[in-house]
Amino acid sequence: MPITAGAIKKMRQDLKREAQNKKIKNKVKELIKKAGQKSTTENIRVAISAIDKAAKRHVFHRNRAGRLKSKLAKLVKPQKRAKTKRTSPAKTKQRQQKSKPKAKPRKVK
Repeated sequence: MPITAGAIKKMRQDLKREAQNKKIKNKVKELIKKAGQKSTTENIRVAISAIDKAAKRHVFHRNRAGRLKSKLAKLVKPQKRAKTKRTSPAKTKQRQQKSKPKAKPRKVK
């Protein structure tokens, strides 16, 4: 048990923060579970948003948040692949060449 006034206050603050963090962690867990069961883009978007907010508040480490988001993104990836149109490598090469700025000629003294 803390003795000094500062230690007592710190204990009160720690208990308060612990309760808030638990609430956030439980909410994120719920949203992840919901997104896993029904993997709609809306559920996944909401879960990723909650994970970002938890990481911002230092409830989760940013690497853990990244892992969780990656796991959720894998659920939506197969659906999106079928819809996207793939371009040939020649077309992408042409795009890259167009986007490069042309070098200006040097002035010789």
